[in-house]
Amino acid sequence: MPSVAVVTGANSGIGRAAAIHLAAQGYEVYGTVRDRTRATKLAAMSAERDVEVRLVELDVADDGSVRRGFDEILGHTEGGVDVLVNNAGVAGNGTLEDTEPGQYLEAMNVNLCGAVRCCQAVLPRMRERGSGTIVNVSSVVGRVAALAQSPYVASKWALEGLSEGLAQELAPFGIRVAIVEPGVTRSAIFAKSVDVPDRTGAYGDHYRRMFQMYAAGIAHATDPFEVAEVIHHAVTTDSPELRYQVSWGSEQLIGGRERMTDAQWLSLGAAPDDEGYYARFQELFGLDIRPAG
Repeated sequence: MPSVAVVTGANSGIGRAAAIHLAAQGYEVYGTVRDRTRATKLAAMSAERDVEVRLVELDVADDGSVRRGFDEILGHTEGGVDVLVNNAGVAGNGTLEDTEPGQYLEAMNVNLCGAVRCCQAVLPRMRERGSGTIVNVSSVVGRVAALAQSPYVASKWALEGLSEGLAQELAPFGIRVAIVEPGVTRSAIFAKSVDVPDRTGAYGDHYRRMFQMYAAGIAHATDPFEVAEVIHHAVTTDSPELRYQVSWGSEQLIGGRERMTDAQWLSLGAAPDDEGYYARFQELFGLDIRPAG
């Protein structure tokens, strides 16, 4: 009997790639989507690779939807879920002063509480079995407070803390927790994340520099199937780690922040103009994010 994997947010990007890749490795895969009718590309890509991803309508932001979705999944599986990939997420641009508290709550509800809801749905059977893997897809911004993305950063830092604590909680039960920290990956999330609140008009430099970093990253963006391969490795390796970096900028940004002092971090924010910011960014992280030409 094949192992059962659930991938949330399977309709696009990393989630779609992870669902298809795990199915190709022989898993019985359930991909959660908010609307089955919009999963046409997932269906087409699955058919191209001759694999099956079983669709389940589920909104990780809603208690009842998660309960109904996992009732459906568990009703089709004898031993429960072997692998849960918490991938569903939303972005969130804005500096703190520009951002309404509700935007933080929305990001937290999806990126943090969505993972909590799904974990709680699968853990009882994992504990009974004494095995299982939970992969939480975080982000490079879960380790580095990316400029002008305060709600997104806060939610991913929270997910990192949750995951680190969860790994200790579940260690006695033989359940593995892995945190995957992608940098810039080809995904629809970037096309959906082009707005900024800019209520005060004081942070135009911040937004411009943030978008320029992503523009530089998108030019070298990693195929989401590379992230899917890392997820599969995290699940199957005999030498598991807690954290995995992958995609453009992840190792450089996380490693750069770990090496620098807090004073150096603040000096980046204090750069007086764009060229000074880009030069300091390259000095600290080893990444040239200047506009082309």
